[in-house]
Amino acid sequence: MTLPEEHTVITADHVIYHFHPDLEAKWHVAPHEQVEIRCPDGVHGQIRTEQDRYVAVDYDHINDAVGPIHVAGAEPGDRLIFDIHDIQIPQDWGYVLVIPNFGLLQAKVQEARTKIVPIKDGCVHFDGMRIPLDPCIGTIGVATHEGRYNTVIPFDHGGNMDTTAIRAGARVHFPVNQPGGLIAMGDAKAVMGDGEVCGTGVGVPINIFAHFEVVKGGRLSRPVIETAGEWQFIASAETLEQACILANEDLIGALMRSKGLPWADAYMLTSLVGQLRISQVVDPLMTVRMAISKDYLPTLDKMA
Repeated sequence: MTLPEEHTVITADHVIYHFHPDLEAKWHVAPHEQVEIRCPDGVHGQIRTEQDRYVAVDYDHINDAVGPIHVAGAEPGDRLIFDIHDIQIPQDWGYVLVIPNFGLLQAKVQEARTKIVPIKDGCVHFDGMRIPLDPCIGTIGVATHEGRYNTVIPFDHGGNMDTTAIRAGARVHFPVNQPGGLIAMGDAKAVMGDGEVCGTGVGVPINIFAHFEVVKGGRLSRPVIETAGEWQFIASAETLEQACILANEDLIGALMRSKGLPWADAYMLTSLVGQLRISQVVDPLMTVRMAISKDYLPTLDKMA
């Protein structure tokens, strides 16, 4: 992808490990300004060979999130949109980790393991298999309304949602809790399956090409992913069931606002055309998303 000569480059000179209300902006951008955000891998270069091991999750020094980025005009009560044009991987390899006491099957993990996988010809090469690249952003969020969450934890501000749909072509909508939004991101994967069951995808650094938009008065309760054909309502909670309830309720609320449906009709519609999907099951909170085609929900806002 070729960006205009005049675009803003945001580097990993400053990263955060916690989202909280008092974040201080390190970059300032305007809505629709073209940006390139250069993110390190999730362990900031600590893994380079298969002899390097990640033996325990350091919850205060992992998932480096580049930022915070202040977007002009974004105020509490607004909606901040991150429009992802492209994601590029600037190296020819990535890593997959098995970490003791982490992951879906952690009870069966006896020791840390690292696998280095080549990246070439648009694929990750894993044990003789070619897996097409599909990079996504693992951690992305805004300053919180209240509370402090490290970058391993997903919650209503976003954070470590580990959602494969946060990829090139997506528009991710966030609630604005603090002036400027103060968004930060990192923890990229070259490819990852829904669930992220072993605790990682293929970890890599990435360069993200994007722009921001601000919707005045369009606040959401939690992040929403917009694709060409769908809305995906994200929720994180202590259990999958609780996360599913939140995502379902957010979709019902959007249908009531946009189409004027009564609650029961909106609930029934979500049972007919809503799609519940698991994002990740390995972080301190579980993350799901509930998707609906734009055929049934054309906009998040009230329709004329």
